Amino acid sequence: MKITISNELNQTMAKLKKGDIALFRRVQKKINQISDCDGTTIHHFKNLRRGMSDYKRVHIGHFVLLFRIEKGVLIFDRFVHHKEAYRKSV
Repeated sequence: MKITISNELNQTMAKLKKGDIALFRRVQKKINQISDCDGTTIHHFKNLRRGMSDYKRVHIGHFVLLFRIEKGVLIFDRFVHHKEAYRKSV
């Protein structure tokens, strides 16, 4: 499965690498874990609801990593605090 990381997530990861290296490593590990999943096992991650149902989520501490699958491409979009994760500004 092809993997794409959004510009917003790249910027967030750059800030994390400078500020909180432990959280940065946890996010990297989770991205690698999700990337290693095949097409059937990736569906065990929870979907968001209502207008954001095409996104899946995984919690890492107080933060949420949002990703989606489009036409066989795994797209990692955002890593934000859980209060911000469920707003429609994605």
